[in-house]
Amino acid sequence: MDQDERLLHSSSFGAAAAAYAEHRPDYAQAAVRWALAPAPGPRVLDLGAGTGKLTATLVALGIDVIAVEPDPAMLAQLHGTLPSIRALQGNAETIPLPDGSVDAVLAGNAMHWFDMAVAGPEIARVLAPGGVLAGLWNVLDDRVDWIAGLERVGGSAVIGPRDTLRNWRAATAGMHLPHTGPPRFGSPEQAEFPHGQHRTADSLVATLATRAGVLVMPEPDQRATADRLRAYLAAQPETSGGDFTLPMLTGVLRTLRH
Repeated sequence: MDQDERLLHSSSFGAAAAAYAEHRPDYAQAAVRWALAPAPGPRVLDLGAGTGKLTATLVALGIDVIAVEPDPAMLAQLHGTLPSIRALQGNAETIPLPDGSVDAVLAGNAMHWFDMAVAGPEIARVLAPGGVLAGLWNVLDDRVDWIAGLERVGGSAVIGPRDTLRNWRAATAGMHLPHTGPPRFGSPEQAEFPHGQHRTADSLVATLATRAGVLVMPEPDQRATADRLRAYLAAQPETSGGDFTLPMLTGVLRTLRH
């Protein structure tokens, strides 16, 4: 994905902020604990916080968190859901925090939107020495047959390489690398943690409709995609009878600031 396409996709979420807040999943608490285990202190920045899905998981764990999000509509949703949390408008390339002011920077389904040539040095600036940078992604467990089928039916605009257990490690392995300048982070570690989301066929289609690849489609293509997904889910015994648990994992890429 080139720079212009990345900007188009990353700026698509604001128009669907309410749907994003309603339908996107939170993150496995075990994944957050593992991400933060080596952090030298308790101060955490949720960068690219969106509507606060990861922020809420951090709050539930009793963690001291600041949220930073560029999109005003997404930020408004976060403020409405978590009014007591310090939440600032900003982005990964211009973080509105002082040098060395946090012990960990976490990004929930967001690091792939960062321009790491600029964001890498900026994240290193706000991190304390030895601080953690971790990206978290909720990925579908495509070892499950109907999930693998859903991937085929939806196509890459609906379920991309970062969205499945089979592919997420390779797709995110270098996300922390700025590719220019001196190395600022150590070798990454990756791990997955079981997770799930209570869904119906309709709410799963609504969840998938908040993916950037779908949001940038023309409306007729969005409707056709939704119809195709509904028809597939209606034909699967696991998803045709009402409520089900969507089989997921939270994948974590973790590295430490030099």
